[in-house]
Amino acid sequence: MTFGFASSSAASLSPPTASATRLLEPAEWASAGIPLLRNPREVVSGLHARHRPEPATAVVAVLDPDERLRASASFTVRRAPADGWLFRNALLAQLRRVIPHDLRRRTPVRTAVLLYCREGDARWTEEDGAWMWGLRDACTLHGLRCGAYITLTRDGWQVLGEGRGGRRPHAMSAPEPFATSEAPPPPPRTGGVASDVLRRAAAR
Repeated sequence: MTFGFASSSAASLSPPTASATRLLEPAEWASAGIPLLRNPREVVSGLHARHRPEPATAVVAVLDPDERLRASASFTVRRAPADGWLFRNALLAQLRRVIPHDLRRRTPVRTAVLLYCREGDARWTEEDGAWMWGLRDACTLHGLRCGAYITLTRDGWQVLGEGRGGRRPHAMSAPEPFATSEAPPPPPRTGGVASDVLRRAAAR
């Protein structure tokens, strides 16, 4: 599996401090045993239809063992250096708001996946690495399995570490028919600012 590398605007602002270690390289992510999505396009299309993300929007979703959507939330991170600790806190705040934790289970049952809509092409960036670190840590703290990290750009969508992707939906496309749940998407709910994150919408 080969990955390209491209700098991101957020990553370029990162100072050479300890925060630089709060990211995962593509090789680390690929070897972490992340469970594969059975139908990634359906998951991506459903989240895109539900949340209609624009660049700089993250969508975190919790799937049950049958890959059915149990909860999801979308939010926009304020412009800042890419830092996995910041992203972890933002993800954890959203997870705590939309679904109970599974910390009492010996083995996680539900899986969290992250869809991040951003500028640029599909090549891995340090910003992606920080989101990967944040997702893995947030899942540990909320008792979830760490699932796929998916980017959504003008080129389409891509599951990083798996080499699976498609041209639609993409960052500028209109939502496709709702696919990840039998029920239609509920109207978005808005909230206040939590940490350094502006919450935009939540589902179930």
